[in-house]
Amino acid sequence: PDADKGARVKTIQHIRDIFYRMGFTDREIVALSGAHAMGRCHTEASGYWGPWTFAENSFSSEYFRVLLEEKWSPKTTHNGKPWTGPDQFENSNGQLMMLPSDIALIADPEFKKYVEMYAKDEDLFFKDFAAAFGKLLELGVPFAAVKPWYKIW
Repeated sequence: PDADKGARVKTIQHIRDIFYRMGFTDREIVALSGAHAMGRCHTEASGYWGPWTFAENSFSSEYFRVLLEEKWSPKTTHNGKPWTGPDQFENSNGQLMMLPSDIALIADPEFKKYVEMYAKDEDLFFKDFAAAFGKLLELGVPFAAVKPWYKIW
């Protein structure tokens, strides 16, 4: 989904529209968003800049913790110059970033309850992410009734 629809309520609805039509629940949407624990945005690829967490090479529930605990404000500068990229948020020291779609997860009460759950329970996040990611991978894959392997011969 687009990271920003210009207004928080529109961004929240857009996230739901995209994922609901694929059969995902709010809980699964938040779990899948936890993939932002890894990696970073690159201005040359997306226009956005920066990592979501301080451990961008580790898969963890850190994304949810920093989403809740850091103070997020609109990014206005980058390397001492005015920020000219798309709207995004940064923490108080400018080292971490969040997209408008990330901030939507704590602005919406239904999404936020899952953010809070995953921030407190990494094992639950891993379990829910695995299930939601498996569902995502299987979208559109027809699973015909298959005979058990031992009945093929």
